Amino acid sequence: MSIRIAVGQFHDLTDDRLRFAKQIGASGIQMNNPTLPGDAMWQLEDVRALVEQVEAAGLKFEAIENVPTHFYHKVMLGLDGRDEQIENYQSTMRAVARAGIPVLGYHFMPNSVWSTSRTAETRGGATARQFDMAVVEANADNLDQLRSFMPTTLGRASSMPLFGKDGPTVSEEAMWENYRYFIDAILPVAEEEGLRLALHPDDPPVPMLGGVARLFYKPENFRKAYEVANQSTAWALDLCLGCCSEMFGGASNVAEMIDFFAPRGALAYIHFRDVQGSVPNFTECFIGDGNFDPAEVITQLARHGFDGFLLDDHVPKMDGDSDWNHRGRAHAIGYMQGLVRMAAHSGTLK
Repeated sequence: MSIRIAVGQFHDLTDDRLRFAKQIGASGIQMNNPTLPGDAMWQLEDVRALVEQVEAAGLKFEAIENVPTHFYHKVMLGLDGRDEQIENYQSTMRAVARAGIPVLGYHFMPNSVWSTSRTAETRGGATARQFDMAVVEANADNLDQLRSFMPTTLGRASSMPLFGKDGPTVSEEAMWENYRYFIDAILPVAEEEGLRLALHPDDPPVPMLGGVARLFYKPENFRKAYEVANQSTAWALDLCLGCCSEMFGGASNVAEMIDFFAPRGALAYIHFRDVQGSVPNFTECFIGDGNFDPAEVITQLARHGFDGFLLDDHVPKMDGDSDWNHRGRAHAIGYMQGLVRMAAHSGTLK
């Protein structure tokens, strides 16, 4: 199986999404935190219904990325009740695998992705997400403002950990202990079920936000996580190139992550996006306008034998675009298709 393109980053599977995928020439679908019944876990029949809908459209269901954060926030924070959440997570893993979905993506950010603006201008006046650590620091004790930097539902949720600059903290050491506990519990289930677990980098990639440490903000910590998992083939990355490009050092992190993990077969799939700038201040942008050279990256992936799928992920909002940014996504997907064709024509992609 060679490099291919999927359409994703939506919660609800609609005829519009499926038709878009077919019309744009994608081969598969990925869903992000699909809207399904269940307050603590998902059931096989509900997940399987999604798979059947995708397959009926002539597409492959490539992966689910993320369950609701409240399914396992006690696990991430080491709170009472985490063992029950782990049991439920294991049940969800079995449902996903037995429904015929080969990859389950996850993150380890209890208070999730932060953005200080969602309307920053990029090329031609298109709008895009931005993060500026100076804005966070200027509002360090304004918890209402800090919550506004998180996704809407998480920002409103008082259960999500958030502390002012003088409040308590959750240390990086504690977060590593929680990650080990989680992986030790779920990896055997993944191996038994033939399911790949795909870890997403932290976004933004900074050591701490809102008093909660982050783990996956620099390349060496991913290598540490790989060792925590004993290099299991069930452990892999959802390699968000944008997050790697956001890290201090910019494009060099993208190359470093691919060079280490791709030859080991530890890349499940790729979020193919980029940013201008890097921490502490960056803005998302169109592919080709950012820190790394997209042609170099696709050549690097192909040279190392990557055989997963590419995904557009976040995209700028163009004039007249939909809520889901159909126009921005069409640009990104077309760009990726051209890159893959280029690699195949040059002989890099076998």
